[in-house]
Amino acid sequence: MKSFALIRADDPDKVKIALHDLETYGHMQFSDNPKNIATKYADQILMNVMSVTLKNECCSASLVQLDTPPGAAISNLKKIHPPAHIIIISPRHEKVYEELMNNYNNFPDFDRKFTNAIKPKKEDT
Repeated sequence: MKSFALIRADDPDKVKIALHDLETYGHMQFSDNPKNIATKYADQILMNVMSVTLKNECCSASLVQLDTPPGAAISNLKKIHPPAHIIIISPRHEKVYEELMNNYNNFPDFDRKFTNAIKPKKEDT
């Protein structure tokens, strides 16, 4: 049974690390390349799936289709501590799951490469 992992974070590097953590430490199998999705859409998915109000908007988001069954994905996710907010979307989330299945290939691939650029330090104000 296919499922999706929605990854939301403060910056793209945290999403990249979370994707790596899902594969390496969460032992999850991706059935396709992770996709880049709009942050507002990711926030909307979170609110629909979790039935909660949004506390913080994300600044970067990715969606990946998993070969790992949803129950195993959730169990494995509880054992790791990625630097991003991740939710597993299964066929149990009928409307959202169906929408993602129909539109997954329309999303652009998420660039997983890290840049070696040094980030400027925040100045004290």
